[in-house]
Formats: sequence, structure tokens, C-alpha cells
Amino acid sequence: MNILILGAGQVGASLAEALVSEANDITLVDLDAVPLAQLADRLDVRTVNGNAAFPSVLREAGVESADLLVAVTQSDQSNLVACKLAHSRFAVPTRIARLRSADFLDPALLSTENFAVDFALCPEQEISDYIAKLVEYPEALQVVEFAEGRVVMVGVRAYEGGLLVGKPIRAMRDHLPAGVDARIAAIFRDTRAIDANGDTLVQAGDEVFLLAASEHIRTVLKELRRMQKPARKLMIAGAGNVGARVARRLEGQCEVTVIENRAARASLVAGWLDRARVINGEATDENLLIGEEIAETDMFLALTNDDENNIMAASLAKRLGCRRVLALINREAYADMVQGGPIDIGLSPAQVSIGSLLTHVRQADVARVHSLRRGAAEALELVVRGDRRSSQVVGRRIEELPPLRGASIAAVVRSGQVIIPHHDTLIESGDHVIVFCTRKRHIAAVEKLFQPVRSLFSLR
Repeated sequence: MNILILGAGQVGASLAEALVSEANDITLVDLDAVPLAQLADRLDVRTVNGNAAFPSVLREAGVESADLLVAVTQSDQSNLVACKLAHSRFAVPTRIARLRSADFLDPALLSTENFAVDFALCPEQEISDYIAKLVEYPEALQVVEFAEGRVVMVGVRAYEGGLLVGKPIRAMRDHLPAGVDARIAAIFRDTRAIDANGDTLVQAGDEVFLLAASEHIRTVLKELRRMQKPARKLMIAGAGNVGARVARRLEGQCEVTVIENRAARASLVAGWLDRARVINGEATDENLLIGEEIAETDMFLALTNDDENNIMAASLAKRLGCRRVLALINREAYADMVQGGPIDIGLSPAQVSIGSLLTHVRQADVARVHSLRRGAAEALELVVRGDRRSSQVVGRRIEELPPLRGASIAAVVRSGQVIIPHHDTLIESGDHVIVFCTRKRHIAAVEKLFQPVRSLFSLR
């Protein structure tokens, strides 16, 4: 595809990195020449320095031949104008915009007659929903859903003394109650994916991705892990867009305290919230945290716009006795460095948002994409189309499919029923197949396998 990405910030850069390895032609546009130069040095992309809302700049970037325009600049207005121009002046088939303001998330405004946005991404909402899932499953490193919530995949750390540690993967079934099935979709050891099969031994410290029907996932976690009590007392550092959204989302189910260092912002957000407490102060103030009973807090969420402040606040909260801490970290190098130390979860906002964008970019009939392990892996929900003549997978057992290097079929959803597949499971048209790709370079091959092809009969 010929893809035009407007905005070379964290989301734009992450999207370009994800797509450039899949033989797409990528052009990046940004007002700031510095990130463009850095990306051009690192990736095989074309760059244009200029205002993405200007027709002349879009034309210079090749918008007239673009298959897809993704507007992810820092300005909602620029993103909307670019989409409108792409539709009305340049006939770009598909247009995606990142919109931070809820005022613009009106379907009538985004319709073809107005700003002509095919898909609108609100990153703050995506991140808030993601964090809420991590609060719901406090033992998890990642929680993602497929098939409209029917399937849940949870990434957890295997601990010394756990039921599966030192045992082969196939032993998992011995610990599950009758009628409950699950799949270990992947194992990462020392940051690298291992080629796992039923005989693979799980080791302490492994990052294990478990997948099961949503009604069974808690039972699976309870059987295989030392379950943590649900988070009931939360502390949030930062009352910005993300912090305020998370507080509003969780204040009805948890005791929430928000710490914000800007007095005006603290007062404003306090007026938005019904039950949560908002305190004007510094989240790195040891005395303040102790006074707010950080040692009795179940989860500390550092959600300011400053990476270093988030790292320091989360590390301090952990040292003072908080059970679990999460830090929002924009720089991927920081996220990789801190997770697994005093900070339990280093969360990259760009990697959370990118899954929704990739869902609308992939070539096959993709219902959902989740970026995992900060972009190192992906899980895709692919919708099977066609018949035995037009599809390489329909009417075939999993053991009959071409080998999926670096990928495995983790679940099949058929007519609302979740199937944990085995080698003899038959793939049918209409199935939603969830594939875990531990190596991103093989994603294109997976998509090609599931894409319907024109039969010889249709070519005559």
C-alpha cells in the first residue's frame, strides 16, 4: 500500500516502523524536521517537512496516489482538515484521524459530507480503557480482548513455585477444572520468543501469554498463578487527560486518590469527579505519599506527561510499599529498561494506540490487532472468508495448513462459541481466528494465508 502518515510523533513513528517492514511505501509529513531526519536515517521512508493541513504539502507528499491517509499530528484541527482535503480534493480511499477532543467525536461531523473521517482514534480513551483492564487483572502485564470481549489474552510473569514452573506446557490441562480450556499462546524468555510446543518447560521469570474464553480466564489465572486480590485502593499521579479519564472511569469501583501539582488543574478535575479525591501536590513527595497511606495502596498509576517524573514517582511508591505500580512512558527505550525492576508495568501510549490503527491498515479481513510486548509481537483476529476453492484455509484442518513460521493459531470463535483449537480443528468460513505472531516479519505471510484468492474458475 501507498500510505501517507501525517505526524512524526510517537504514534506516527511507531506506525511507520510497524508498516515499513511489510513492503508498504510510507511517506511521513511533519512540521518539525528533526524527527523526520531521525526516522529517515532509521527507516526506509520518504519524508516531507511542512504543514499537513496545506494542500501543497499534501500534494508534495504524494497524496494523489495514496491508498491510505493517517492523520496523527498533535492538532485535531489539522487532522480533520487533512482528511477533508484528502477526500474532496484528492480522492484518497481511506482516511484515519487521531482526535483528542470529545467535541469532534460526533459521527455527523466525521461523515463524508463533513470531515470525511473513516475511523477516528481517541488515544486517551484507548489508554484509559487499557489501564482499566490492568486494574481489573492486577497480576497481568498485558490484557487484550478479541471477538467483542468473548476471548481474553493475558500476559503474566511465571513465578518460582508456580504450578506450571518446571513442567511442560501440556501439563496445564491437569490443573484446569472440567469444561475449562485455555491455551498458552506464546512464551518469552529473556525478552526473546521461544518456539514452544507441548513439551516446552515453563521457567520462573518467563513472560507467558494465556488465552481463554472471557468467562474462564479468571479460573485459568487462579489455577496457574498466585492470584492477587482485586485492586480496591488506587493512587493516580497526574490529572491530565489520561489521569482524569482513568479516575472518572474507576472512581465508582475503587477508592481513588489523584495527585496533581498544578493547583488550577487539580481544582478543575476535582469538579469533574464525583467520588475520587484530588490533592494538589507532588507525586514524588515521600511525605505526601506516606501521609496518603501508600503502603496500603493496591496500585499506583503514574500518568503525568513527564517520563522521568513517572519513573521516579512509581519507583518511590514501590519502595514505600505499594503492591503494584504502573508508569506511563513515551520513550520506548525507557519502557524496556524499567519494566521488571521496581516498576511492574512500563506502558507505552503509542503501542496501546497503534493496535486500533493497524486494524484498519492490514490487508486481510482483520477485526482486531493488538500490539504486544511494546511492538515486538502482535495478535490478530482474522475473519475467514470464501470457500474451499477461494480460500487456503476454509475446509482444512489446522494440521493441513502451511506452516506458520513465528505464528500460531491460539483460538477460533465460531457463532459466538470460543474453541481452543487442536491439530484436527477444521476452519470454516465466518470463523474469527486469533493468531499470535511472535515475530513481526511473518505477519504479512499470515495475512496472505487468510486472504481469499480468486479461483481459476473466476479468472476465465
